[in-house]
Amino acid sequence: MYKAVISGMGMYVPEKVLTNHDLEKMVETNDEWITTRTGIKERRIASPEQATSDLAANAARQAMAKAGVKPEEIDMVIVATITPDYIFPATAALVQHKLGIPHAGTVDIEAACSGFLYALSMASAYVSSGMYKNVLVIGAETLSRIVDWTDRTTCILFGDGAGAAVVSRTEMTESSGFIGFSLGGDGSYADLLWIPAGGSKQPASHETISNRLHYMKMNGNATFKVAVRTMAEALESILKDHHIDSHEVKLIVPHQANLRIISAIAERLGVGEERVMVNLQKYGNTSSATIPMALCEAIEEGRVKKGDLVAMVAFGGGFTWGAALLRL
Repeated sequence: MYKAVISGMGMYVPEKVLTNHDLEKMVETNDEWITTRTGIKERRIASPEQATSDLAANAARQAMAKAGVKPEEIDMVIVATITPDYIFPATAALVQHKLGIPHAGTVDIEAACSGFLYALSMASAYVSSGMYKNVLVIGAETLSRIVDWTDRTTCILFGDGAGAAVVSRTEMTESSGFIGFSLGGDGSYADLLWIPAGGSKQPASHETISNRLHYMKMNGNATFKVAVRTMAEALESILKDHHIDSHEVKLIVPHQANLRIISAIAERLGVGEERVMVNLQKYGNTSSATIPMALCEAIEEGRVKKGDLVAMVAFGGGFTWGAALLRL
């Protein structure tokens, strides 16, 4: 048996910035209302020529460069996304081709905003078992393609971006590495955050298109309440399972959905804001990309370094949730 570590990280966001003031011209809202209720000031929007695989490949190139890993050394590519380029083939296969990675396994997973943690858990299992040496894990989204820009309750929240990590094998004697994962879900909440049409249940038709059922729908209040409770419980549970006090955690990297959710979780855990990574003011909610983007920025800004203990936690449609402990 081996240990799995993150050997390199990268991120990418499109050039176009959509600010709250820009949204004021599109729907009935304003900067103060958005900032007060969400903490978001702006978000990035992919160009018409960019697909999720393009964002993913750009983030992956950075991660591989920082890890010092060549394309031929990647054994598996996992992409977490709810906005794939196509229903099939997998976006991971397209990323593999763009990066010139020969013959590696490729798979997409869909756990909404928790997707990156689910993908990390898979990569960690592959690597720690000895099956693979290097697994490329990417969370990437072009949410601007599934947002209803006439719905002011949802269009203010989401943006496009990608984050990537290379998960590599190391010896059990190494202090760095993943400590544990905790994953969960509850399908009874499915219709609180979803896209009703476009799948096998409601295939595309004139009716589904005219009723705008191919766009994201969300019950914000109900989702907020469940998100705060389940994310806090997921963090408390994984810390308890591994006999770790919250004060030992150098930085908590939560899913970047809403500043009120993040603040509520930090208060419940008794953690000061200086130990919580927040960058949603710049990017909004990028679903599966939020955690890798936030962790990547935290490392680049020097907020965490080798040897530090990091806790990650996410919540997404499904509902799904997850937490992870990592020593850098």
